[in-house]
Amino acid sequence: MTCHQFSELALSFPHTTASPHFERTAFKVVGKRIFATLHEESETANVKFSPADQSVYCLIDKKAIFPVDNKWGLQGWTTFQLARVDDQIMFDALQEAYNDVLKNKKK
Repeated sequence: MTCHQFSELALSFPHTTASPHFERTAFKVVGKRIFATLHEESETANVKFSPADQSVYCLIDKKAIFPVDNKWGLQGWTTFQLARVDDQIMFDALQEAYNDVLKNKKK
């Protein structure tokens, strides 16, 4: 998956916007929190999961999908090396993170 494909996929979810976030592009549900970020230079994306979901995704390919290497990783933020990840897995991951934002919106 390319960075452009990732951006299109993330923006395909209803009420999602993209905006600059430090050296990344952040994808968030309007009025809610960020569910994914894209770093074009390294061709990686970070996606926010629950710790349980993070552990499942990291089992798919530990070299291509892994926790962010800091306290953000302990909160469920997970790095995907876009060129090494299947499109369907990336779609499923984004959908999971997006749905989590919507679910938490009701609380």
